[in-house]
Amino acid sequence: MTPGRGEAISVVADVRLTGADRVDPFGDDPVDVHVRDGLIIDIAPAGALPARGVVVDGSGGWLVPGLWDHHVHTVQWALTAQRTPLGDVESAAEAASVMGRSPVLDDGRRVGTGFRDAFWADTPSLTLLDERTGDVPTYLINADVHSVWLNSAAFRRESIVPPADGILREEPAFEISRRLNDLDTAVVDRYVHAALNRAAARGVTGIVDLDMAWNADAWTRRLAAGFDGMRVSFGVYPDLLERAIAEGLATGDALDPLGLVRVGSLKVITDGSLGTRTAACSHPYPDDPHNTGVMTVAPENLRALMVRATGSGMSCAIHAIGDVANSHALDAFAASGATGTIEHAQLVAHADIPRFARLGVGASVQPEHAIDDRDLTDSVWAAQTALPYPLRSLADTGANLLFGSDAPVSPLDPWAAMAAAVHRTRGGREPWHPDQGVSAAVALAASTSGGSAAGSALEPGAVADLVVVDRDPLTASDAEMRTTQVAATILAGRLTHIAP
Repeated sequence: MTPGRGEAISVVADVRLTGADRVDPFGDDPVDVHVRDGLIIDIAPAGALPARGVVVDGSGGWLVPGLWDHHVHTVQWALTAQRTPLGDVESAAEAASVMGRSPVLDDGRRVGTGFRDAFWADTPSLTLLDERTGDVPTYLINADVHSVWLNSAAFRRESIVPPADGILREEPAFEISRRLNDLDTAVVDRYVHAALNRAAARGVTGIVDLDMAWNADAWTRRLAAGFDGMRVSFGVYPDLLERAIAEGLATGDALDPLGLVRVGSLKVITDGSLGTRTAACSHPYPDDPHNTGVMTVAPENLRALMVRATGSGMSCAIHAIGDVANSHALDAFAASGATGTIEHAQLVAHADIPRFARLGVGASVQPEHAIDDRDLTDSVWAAQTALPYPLRSLADTGANLLFGSDAPVSPLDPWAAMAAAVHRTRGGREPWHPDQGVSAAVALAASTSGGSAAGSALEPGAVADLVVVDRDPLTASDAEMRTTQVAATILAGRLTHIAP
């Protein structure tokens, strides 16, 4: 029979297990995976045991554990569906013209997202954007979300004095994003629901939500409305840390009886980004010999925040992109005794690579960023001596890799992340720094809940978060991995997606 979405599953029939998940003596032979009460209770040769209850027919496909995206800005990502895409524009003039023609949203604003200005021949300016967009408040969000280009009408609406180029960077830019995301909750939740359904269709069973908001209320509201389609771990930012402590929230605490939504980590942004040329680096950026990026949180303040969080039962997720920021973050983990992750780790000093494993700090990384930024890295970071996007080096020294997308910075698609990590390319280009590619087995494990250190084995007793796909990810080429088709996604023994 064809099970419906949300229906409890008893057997995932006629599938094959991949790589280290293969259970002797099955080899590549099809198996049935028997599920009860949300757990795998048995794995047997296909047809060897009677099927009971609802059966998902795997049709000889491959079974992998449920996939996770370990870094998502959920509302910002979901709302890209109503915003004008700017990823393909090639100049400031083109971006301004596109926005001048873009639809006006219900709140009277035009919002575009995804521009990358680092290689534009011309320069963004307030005058240029005003000329093309007139009196409609207009906002262009950088692909890295660390800068926003506004016209004069938008600055007036926000009661902010505009800089000459019309661009806000770092915390002022984040504040604009928070305001743009602050829509009617019914509207926001409708977009979030649709976006999470799309993620489930790619095999995702869990996300780490790092929205810059009080996420406890948002997820409590969604749970009350019936949300049950994904596991969520949500972050808390420094300005809300004391509130979280006062409300007794600690990492791992569940907001619902099923334990789907849980408190995650304290999230601290300590430097900028590569695209905005604000990541804190040991060597200056080529267009400005005095610019080595910015540390947005002083090292002593970071240590104090992490000590406070650790003493209150919260782990820490520390944004660090440049090598200086990564060094300070690792120092703070060592000094505070905190547990958790460094988010991004895009440029890491050679001496700091083994410190991740030694300190037990996870490397929460976004492999598609390496492919998106390869040309930018080769130019803007050409003078840096630290390692850019050092996935293999981190894995070889025992660091726990946890893959994500940083959506909306990159599309939320774990198959794209795995392909980028393994093959270090996209669209047939020569692989970029292929020596930093990881094995497909490591990439698959890094895309599951526990990361690469936990592995990705399917075995009796494991939670039945499962995905049926049409190919073996351990043998897929770059193009094959990116076009993997998901036949079914199962969360704790319930269907959250089944292909038509």
